[in-house]
Amino acid sequence: MLYQRSSALFEEAQKVIPGGVNSPVRAFTAVGGTPIFVEKAKGAYLYDADGNTLIDYINSWGPMILGHAHQPVVDAVIEKAKKGTSFGMPTQIETEIAALAVRMVPNVDKIRFVNSGTEACMSAVRLARGYTNKDKIIKFAGCYHGHSDSFLIQAGSGAVTFGTPNSPGVTKGTAQDTLLARYNDIAHVEQIVAENKNEIACIIIEPVAGNMGCIPPAEGFLQALRLVCDIHNILLIFDEVMTGFRLAKGGVQELYGVRADIVTFGKVIGGGLPVGAFAAREEIMNHLAPLGPVYQAGTLSGNPLAMAAGLAMLTELNNNTEIFDSLAKKTEYLHKGLANVMQQNNVAHTINRIGSMISIHFSETPVTDFKTAAEANGENFKTFFHGMLREGIYIAPSAFETWFLCDALTYEDLDTTIKAAATVAKTLQ
Repeated sequence: MLYQRSSALFEEAQKVIPGGVNSPVRAFTAVGGTPIFVEKAKGAYLYDADGNTLIDYINSWGPMILGHAHQPVVDAVIEKAKKGTSFGMPTQIETEIAALAVRMVPNVDKIRFVNSGTEACMSAVRLARGYTNKDKIIKFAGCYHGHSDSFLIQAGSGAVTFGTPNSPGVTKGTAQDTLLARYNDIAHVEQIVAENKNEIACIIIEPVAGNMGCIPPAEGFLQALRLVCDIHNILLIFDEVMTGFRLAKGGVQELYGVRADIVTFGKVIGGGLPVGAFAAREEIMNHLAPLGPVYQAGTLSGNPLAMAAGLAMLTELNNNTEIFDSLAKKTEYLHKGLANVMQQNNVAHTINRIGSMISIHFSETPVTDFKTAAEANGENFKTFFHGMLREGIYIAPSAFETWFLCDALTYEDLDTTIKAAATVAKTLQ
């Protein structure tokens, strides 16, 4: 495939946009090469600036669970746009989508809409701190909750607990209120809690990790987290920006039967438009302004176009829950096909999968946390990424990102993907 037009567009973009992109992973830094510029998308396919057609496995990083340009979503946005794009005043559709989301998700009474997953997670932590009157939070190495200062913390070596800033501009003071735990290691969490008794406001976690590749929770891990939080009066925050309304109608809470105190959403809930949200029981949510002292606001929060897209998306998922089973079966089919071609070519690998999320790690050992994800063969992933791209398959340009399947994918598309992987596997070490 040729990418002359994409290369030219990237050169122009770099003159006026830092790095030529508005989100770093799009720059292909992790895999090398020039990013692909897309012109349009429909169903399971991307159509790039050079006229190439690609089978898409990122689906805008998750929102397009029903496929690109899904007609009910597009129609809802068009009709709403005809009436105005923003008012800065309440609209009925905000109540409609809020009521639907609350019905779909277990253990929440009220929800507030914001403009991104980052804003949702930032607001959820502020609410947890305001509700508990405690300052410290626990997050997990490898879990990404947006680019708010509290979350841009990386774990040090060994059993280091206090974080160090992972980005210039994040103060050491902010970092010291963020405690780092190892994903899927409940003993480490208990150790941190014991060392910071009565100081921890919340534990925030991707209940299924998607930012170190797809990593499901170990058996009993989420249940153990819930127990720790109950014992020590800590709020448990599930970051379901990726998993909410994707893995099940009620997200991970429904899937694993574990209740969170606060849940954050994004991606699917906006139908592809910029939307985030956070939800909780009434006694927690009523601490938000204008009812309570915890301030949170946004000029474009509840934007009518985003609400229309999200309502159309959630309505279809609520009325057709078979989609979740159908997607899980397609993902299982892809998993088996990829595993077979890697085994046939003696390529060391491990594949993690849950629902419609999947990732391949070029590792001889199971990948259960950030450390084991980072130990995988990065060079093989780069070769695999570019090989699949040449074959017309677009996957996430980073080994630390999950793939997302959409309902528009056919089994013929999956077979094409598996055939492409068989070709590429011959070039791997």
